[in-house]
Amino acid sequence: MNIQFKTVPLYLLTAAFGFTLTACHDDDDDVKSEETSIEANYIGKAVGNFSAEEWYPGGELGTTDNVSAGCYEDEAPAVTQMGLLEAFNKGEAFFERNYNTNTPPFNGLGPAAVRKSCLDCHPAYGHGKRVDRYTASWGNGYLLVVYHPTSPGSDDGPYVAEVTGMPQTIGTSPFLAPIDEDQIELEWKKLTSMESGIPMQFEDGETYELIYPDLYIPKSAFNTNPTPYDTGDVAFRLESTIGIIGTGLIDAIPDDSIKAQYQREAPYVDLNPAMWDKNANDWAPTAMYTANGVNRIKKFTYACTRGSLQDGAGANAIWNITNVSRSDRPYLYSTNAWAQKMSETPSVIAAIKANPLSPYYADGTDEGIAAAVKGLLSPGTNQFDNEWHNFEPEMSDNNFWAFMVWHRGLSIPRARNLNDPEVQRGKQVFTEIGCATCHRPKWQTTTDDYWAPAIITSNHLALPRYQNQTIYPYTDMVQHRLFMKNGIHGSWCRTTPLWGRGLSKINTGAEDRLHDCRARNEIEAIMWHGYSKKSDAYDSTLKFYHLSKSDRDAVVKFLRSI
Repeated sequence: MNIQFKTVPLYLLTAAFGFTLTACHDDDDDVKSEETSIEANYIGKAVGNFSAEEWYPGGELGTTDNVSAGCYEDEAPAVTQMGLLEAFNKGEAFFERNYNTNTPPFNGLGPAAVRKSCLDCHPAYGHGKRVDRYTASWGNGYLLVVYHPTSPGSDDGPYVAEVTGMPQTIGTSPFLAPIDEDQIELEWKKLTSMESGIPMQFEDGETYELIYPDLYIPKSAFNTNPTPYDTGDVAFRLESTIGIIGTGLIDAIPDDSIKAQYQREAPYVDLNPAMWDKNANDWAPTAMYTANGVNRIKKFTYACTRGSLQDGAGANAIWNITNVSRSDRPYLYSTNAWAQKMSETPSVIAAIKANPLSPYYADGTDEGIAAAVKGLLSPGTNQFDNEWHNFEPEMSDNNFWAFMVWHRGLSIPRARNLNDPEVQRGKQVFTEIGCATCHRPKWQTTTDDYWAPAIITSNHLALPRYQNQTIYPYTDMVQHRLFMKNGIHGSWCRTTPLWGRGLSKINTGAEDRLHDCRARNEIEAIMWHGYSKKSDAYDSTLKFYHLSKSDRDAVVKFLRSI
């Protein structure tokens, strides 16, 4: 592929590649200083078709002025204004550090886990990176999806019960991982043609290339009894983590405002019936997420499964990714099928029998050890529903609060180059061809009446709050269907916020996009929206296809500036 974009601002290039440009360092610094000083004259002011507030996409309380490498890690001004910086820094450690089996406060990790740390999935706090081989290591932001398809090749179907919803490929000694990652087969295939008929060459002759993942996990890779293959046909998909910057601001968008957005779109596009009752023009009963008796609209994750950042997204992940228990989740993230298999595995029984200090030793007999393994590894409940589950929480309430201060306190970087006529043209074209319909630019946070679990509220602990902020995340918070080849599990996908993504390269070293990182740049991401004529974004993609090269480049530059 040979797509040529117009000039990327030099200050971004030097930040990312300065070590290769030392021979002309002085000249580059002069140009960089000149460009920076020119932009400085416009920051915070209305320019062209941008309002003054669009320089600060997270509002005054949620935007950092830092736009250099590492800016994804910055705390929002709300954190310092509320006196929460110490808690924010403490919470950051729980995101970055590797977990182990027995060293407080970073103990957990097992006996099965998805990753050793949150940072593994969110390299440099950004979107996950595309990988060629699935391993539970740093930079692999992928989560496996293992499900029973409703028909051959379908993206739809229930998760299998034999492995956890976020399947684990780490096992701590003496246990085997529920899925042996060495047997996972991942191939990136080139798309030969668009189902919709859109050519893979623009009208000016420039070509683009699209790739998609083909994933397969054989029956022998599953250390469960039964295996998913024993209970039906099995299919696989990849889902990448999204960037975690600005998630607290997303949480601050009022449910009523999201409802109004659904009502605006309902006459023109099909909406997920699990979220929206078309006849009633109101939420479907399954759109509600209830936590401690409080109802919130589901708005987090691609599938909109969680209604609050404080009981979803990171709050869920700090428990199930590293298997770290806490007082409100004092049980393992595991399955009965894995517990059954481990209780039947000779190497597991032998290793425990050789260690009388093991918590699984019981009476030291093969039968006693097997019963202890099955009992302790099976998923428990909040009420410790059997004799085996009596775990001491590994993460204290105060440490969880600090983690949530950090998670809710991450800022969004300031916008760049809004004074550039090409960026202004890009915004105009982006709107004209309909992209802003789903990637809605602007929201208002109003009171930010956030929900928090009892382990935070009972101790009268505060979280960063974003009251009455005008923010620019570029998402409608609604699920749509794009019908891509080997698409997203469940078909419906919440519109991903676009803010801050233009700084992905200098922060994470990659700029992969879409739910499984199949798009290696903005052009590929846009064109995947038009793979099928059934796609909700087909018309906009077709309009983008017919643009001149200069207008396509302007759209890309706009996307990299917001």
